[in-house]
Amino acid sequence: MSARSRLSTSVLLTCAAIGVATGVVSAGAGAVSGVVSAAVPVLYGLVLGVHVLPGVIAQVLLRMPWVALISHLLAALVASAFVAPWIGRYLGTAILIGGLQELIAAIGRYRRWERWRYFVSAVIVGIVLAVPIALVADLARFEPWAQVIYIAMFIVGPVAWTAAAVAIGEALRRTGVGRTARRR
Repeated sequence: MSARSRLSTSVLLTCAAIGVATGVVSAGAGAVSGVVSAAVPVLYGLVLGVHVLPGVIAQVLLRMPWVALISHLLAALVASAFVAPWIGRYLGTAILIGGLQELIAAIGRYRRWERWRYFVSAVIVGIVLAVPIALVADLARFEPWAQVIYIAMFIVGPVAWTAAAVAIGEALRRTGVGRTARRR
């Protein structure tokens, strides 16, 4: 294993901190998702988009392999502590989104960390989430304009939450958080 890909205790602790913070946010999103689905279902994609947070924050802050997936899995475990019956959903979502974020970073050989890369990842995550949910959801119950909004929110949600995550990760980097973890 190269020095670049080693996951030190400092890296793991940083991922754990990100996982705890974003896991609490995911649990909150899970709590409101039922209400949003019932009251304003076309906005469900905005709520679901919150799940991009752990991976984006970890990658912006640490710029290392595996940190997105590790942070996602830890966030899923934290969220599951609040809503134990949803552990399968949280872990599945963590593996799917964290895996996609790692795949996008791996394509650039973990050397491309420009902002646009995170947004490309967000759009891909949105499409991957929208397709199966659109097939399962009864979209025919909506007017055509609402069907378009429903699907669009699965793209807008991850993109909007990615913008927030990039801002958080960059702010953490500027303050020196994770500096020890990033040192090679």
